[in-house]
Amino acid sequence: MYANHQDQQILPGDFFLPFGGRLREDNRWVELSYLIPWRRVEQEYSKHFSKDLRGGR
Repeated sequence: MYANHQDQQILPGDFFLPFGGRLREDNRWVELSYLIPWRRVEQEYSKHFSKDLRGGR
């Protein structure tokens, strides 16, 4: 089963580290995350899951 929630993505600027910090905007991984089309990735990935809420195919 897969449930798509449009507002579930956490952007790097909104991500809080467990020890109380933030990711730096100039971090190479943060910069890379802005280049990836996450919605399109999720659309393609979600095709591999059943729409059945009971978990069957």
